[in-house]
Amino acid sequence: MGMTISQKILARHAGRKMLEPGELINCQLDLVLGNDVTAPVAIAEFKKLGIDKVYDQSRVVLVPDHFTPNKDIKSAEQCKILRDFARQYEIENYFEIGQMGIEHCLLPEQGLVVPGDLIIGADSHTCTYGALGAFATGVGSTDMAAGMATGEAWFKVPESIKFVYYGHLPRWVGGKDLILHTIGDIGVDGARYMSMEFTGEVIQNLSMDNRFTMANMAIEAGGKNGIFAADEITLDYVKKRVKRPFELYQSDPDAVYFDIKEYDVSKLEPVVAFPHLPENTRPVTEATHVSLDQVVIGSCTNGRIEDMEITASLLKGQKVHPEIRVIIFPGTREIYLEALRRGYIETFIEAGAVVSTPTCGPCLGGHMGILARGEKALATTNRNFVGRMGHPESEVYLASPAVAAASAVKGRITAPWEL
Repeated sequence: MGMTISQKILARHAGRKMLEPGELINCQLDLVLGNDVTAPVAIAEFKKLGIDKVYDQSRVVLVPDHFTPNKDIKSAEQCKILRDFARQYEIENYFEIGQMGIEHCLLPEQGLVVPGDLIIGADSHTCTYGALGAFATGVGSTDMAAGMATGEAWFKVPESIKFVYYGHLPRWVGGKDLILHTIGDIGVDGARYMSMEFTGEVIQNLSMDNRFTMANMAIEAGGKNGIFAADEITLDYVKKRVKRPFELYQSDPDAVYFDIKEYDVSKLEPVVAFPHLPENTRPVTEATHVSLDQVVIGSCTNGRIEDMEITASLLKGQKVHPEIRVIIFPGTREIYLEALRRGYIETFIEAGAVVSTPTCGPCLGGHMGILARGEKALATTNRNFVGRMGHPESEVYLASPAVAAASAVKGRITAPWEL
């Protein structure tokens, strides 16, 4: 019996030749990640261990991205905990404001993640790195503390679901629409503690930015991880950034899957997730009656350069609707700079949007763009739970940058072709 990509990566890191779903294993880690919300708790637990160093100063990554620039005294003190810990323990990959970005955009960009890696992060969207052919998953802060101390973590080997996408992607349909369509089909617990393996002819031609978007939202279906087999598109991305050796994995032809889901996407419309769950999806043409107060474009889901390019192409020569607030935040400093070089930032500002330094702030209702009672926002982020971006009686709709940019002009949820 063969193994899936996820099983193979776990087996190598557990020192095993074969693994089956359901086994409990202990694995060596390639990277341990924390941010300004989760790492302070992990640091407190780490210090209780009474040890004087982390397992590897180059394999622990700390990124203050959720409440930065600091919005208040409490968030400033959270970030200071990271800063002081990084200095005391000589953490090589600590990213201060000015150098940092949204963690799940930043780590791949910096070459810190490579195919075949096993990564844990005290953030649920750590699954983003599966786009590179790595097994990456979110953990709690205590597991992060143990990982920093030992370089190890335990896992229950997940079963896998294979998602096969075939046909031809229509214009304005991308990774965000594919993953929202998938979550709408299987539900927010449809892949609970399973590996979501994305494949098919559509995936083979999908850009890295779109793959990151899909892997990022595996957790929104309950997935343990989302993963793509590394191919030439992956290698082209990695080789420009790689800092260490890596290994490529493919699922065996006789690998066993819990389920196989197939989608012909040739007639797929851009997808919108209605409140208050990512599974509550509809085609954009069934959402055009929804008026908006705010549009947010960015995040670890859709804050990459292709997202900025799509947004700029639709906002060029347009004006934001006078009753709409639009916040755009590139995922990293490098993405911001590239958008600046290409003239996108000027386009955004001339259209009437505001552009933010990289931060998670708006996505989680942390700071910037907080919603008042009864307000509605369309966001390219990954969650639309009750109160996610502000008042519990506000509403968040999820969509792609194309839908978001068009909606910013019209003042209501809008199909991109309306512009």
